[in-house]
Amino acid sequence: MKETSVKKILLKNAKIYNGSTDATFIGDVLIEGDRIVEVAPSITADSECEVTDLQGLSLAPGFIDAHSHNDWFALRKDSGKYFAPFIRQGITTFVSGNCGLSATGFSDSTPHKDIIGGGLFFFKDGAPKGQVKDYLEAADGNMPCNLAVLAGHCTARASASGSTSDKLTAEEEKEMLDILEQALQQGAAGISLGLMYDPGLYANTEELKKVAELCEKYDRPLTVHPRTNSAVSMSYPELLGRSHLLRAVDELAEVVSGTKTKLHYSHAIFVGRRSFKDKDEFLRIVKDLRSKGVDMMFDIYNETLGVSVITVILPAWYQAMTLEERKKPSVRAKLSVLVYASSLLLGFGFKDIEIAYIGEGYEKYEGKSVYQIAKEEGMSNLDAYLMLCEKSDFKGRVNMGPYTTPEIISDFEKNPLCLYMTDAWVEDYGIQNPAIYDCFPKFLRDSLLGKGDTMENTINRMTGATAERFKLRERGYIRPGYFADLTVFSEDELKTAVPDQTKSFGIRKVWINGTNVLNNDTLDEEAIKISGRSIKIN
Repeated sequence: MKETSVKKILLKNAKIYNGSTDATFIGDVLIEGDRIVEVAPSITADSECEVTDLQGLSLAPGFIDAHSHNDWFALRKDSGKYFAPFIRQGITTFVSGNCGLSATGFSDSTPHKDIIGGGLFFFKDGAPKGQVKDYLEAADGNMPCNLAVLAGHCTARASASGSTSDKLTAEEEKEMLDILEQALQQGAAGISLGLMYDPGLYANTEELKKVAELCEKYDRPLTVHPRTNSAVSMSYPELLGRSHLLRAVDELAEVVSGTKTKLHYSHAIFVGRRSFKDKDEFLRIVKDLRSKGVDMMFDIYNETLGVSVITVILPAWYQAMTLEERKKPSVRAKLSVLVYASSLLLGFGFKDIEIAYIGEGYEKYEGKSVYQIAKEEGMSNLDAYLMLCEKSDFKGRVNMGPYTTPEIISDFEKNPLCLYMTDAWVEDYGIQNPAIYDCFPKFLRDSLLGKGDTMENTINRMTGATAERFKLRERGYIRPGYFADLTVFSEDELKTAVPDQTKSFGIRKVWINGTNVLNNDTLDEEAIKISGRSIKIN
């Protein structure tokens, strides 16, 4: 890690939210180097102090994004541009490696590096770091923000066996589990599952139980992107009966049954209008699991749409086929019937799938729905969709919705089991996910306008509560001895701003490890090259 000069900074007259649920107070915070050394109603500056008056502004711990994929961007040579929009939201720390798709936690000698990333993420800028210890060492002091990383089940499974739809052999399973355990021993914050992504979607319940046992053994969270987030999906053969979303939660209950696992349900969303009704049953299952000793929580973003790989709605049996098998009339007919029936039962269709990126030369499709493209090309919706899949080599990116409603977001914001996140990343090409711009300020705005929880509770769940959930020691609170990750914001600006303008709002200043990286609209692009630290969990 590169050294920076030690100096004293005194922040005065701020309305302090200390990261807990305690009431706010007007006070001062003294920073020396990368640490907070004193918090008090009044601190007298000495001659060495750089004094900043925050009269009329609020001060909180730097916000922590509980669900991120920025591990894929931290080691890039130009990493600043991938983190800048998040810093402008007041975010200083990320829990990354989610959805089973971590950028580390694999064998350096695996022949399957090309499929790690699930079609959403790709290695760039130098040799990948398969060992978590090597990744954390390389990233420390060489990236903009602080980063903890989960070990991805998809990543470890791909490393051991490639993209096989078959049950793992005993040797492959042992290799995968050994990779995951080594990652935990080397400082990974937990293990993530991505049961909608290749190859995690091929894992059976018995395999997943063994993964959960590792999390219980090391007392780390098991974060889960479930098999489906919708009432009807391609993940289960029966279209009628119990909601597929709830079946997916039932599977997680079976996986952790009889354990003390810290189960963390990623992005509590309800894809398709007919899925919204599952919200209350989902919460009942969470409550039931907690009563049985399972420490289950969940997280949300403040958006009604989401981003995914273009193949996310295709059934596992179809994805496991070769291109030639997929073109058989019987296969196409079966898929067509399933897609049509699912659309009717789900309240979600090709009008709701917007193309974010297909590939170079296909920019004309960006920002259009599959339905629009089908009309323009004179094709059926399904044919247009499969055409786009093929043109993107089944690696295209889509924005889809509705994933939730403002009412569900508001209800979950008040739930003490809910943490906040963005699930967003900056793309080099195509349409961006709006959550990169103002997701966290919208949580604050909801609170101030009475749509969310109290400000103390809201900030606790984006700082202290998240730090405790993932064991991010000495972060998440404004306390002496803690790292000086701090965010300054204007409550008046938050209340009066117009959201969804492809820019942040209300955030005035940000410190990361004692370095002032944001002043109003000015981002210190030199400082953010080295301001972030790796967070090793032990």
